[in-house]
Amino acid sequence: MTPTPATTPHPIQRDDVTVRSTDPDTVIGRAFRLLDAFRPGPAELTLNQLASRCDLSRSTAHRLAGQLARQGALEQTDHGWRLGTRIFELGQMVSPQRRLRELALPHMQDLFVATGQTVQLAVEDDNEVLYIEIISGHRKAPSPSRRGGRMPLHCTALGKVLLAFSGDGGRSYLAGDPVLTPRTPSTIIELATLRRELHHVRHEQLAYDHEEAAAGLMCVAAPLLDGEGTAAAAMSVSMPTYGPLTLAAVAPAVRTCARALGRELARAAPIASRA
Repeated sequence: MTPTPATTPHPIQRDDVTVRSTDPDTVIGRAFRLLDAFRPGPAELTLNQLASRCDLSRSTAHRLAGQLARQGALEQTDHGWRLGTRIFELGQMVSPQRRLRELALPHMQDLFVATGQTVQLAVEDDNEVLYIEIISGHRKAPSPSRRGGRMPLHCTALGKVLLAFSGDGGRSYLAGDPVLTPRTPSTIIELATLRRELHHVRHEQLAYDHEEAAAGLMCVAAPLLDGEGTAAAAMSVSMPTYGPLTLAAVAPAVRTCARALGRELARAAPIASRA
């Protein structure tokens, strides 16, 4: 009997959006491709956009969208389709991200009050930065990040911290010969340079982004370390390069806040494991 091959992720590239599905040819796989089409991108998509991004026919996309809408996962508008409130409800129950967010919010609010700048909390997921929470004021600097959004590891301060304090210090990531896609002229695109950068991050327990993810934006991040010295998450402050503050001025506050939250997470871990 011929063994069934293992299922592997199947990325589909449409309209500069990568739609991932572990089993794209099943009904569930196609349904998740529709949901993934909204990340990243506009809040509403036309039927043509849905079909194109998911590599589906218009009729199949329409049928699946209608089924998802009946379950509250999608909503139809005058201009197309958008994610439904049921997705929001389910997202709020995700664990351990929910517990992390609950513990982090008071610390993030203190850091926002102290700096007046955007504060971000993120974890590493599938070799990407996944943003769990973002706090910003009315004068938020333009940023490519968003709550629930993803960014590359190599060009963000959060990503560098998560790599430097991963279980193996980022060695497996670097050994995979990743493509370091440039987002700005300042983005690190050479593995040797990134390797040196991670060495400094481990030494200082701080990582910096000098307009590497977006022009006009800079950022400093620190790890939330567990008892093994591994980053369970990372916290950062980002700000416009043209503002009155410097990264050096806010870095101590970021590191202090991250250490305090890391200790709280470590204390909460035994409680969570018994739940």
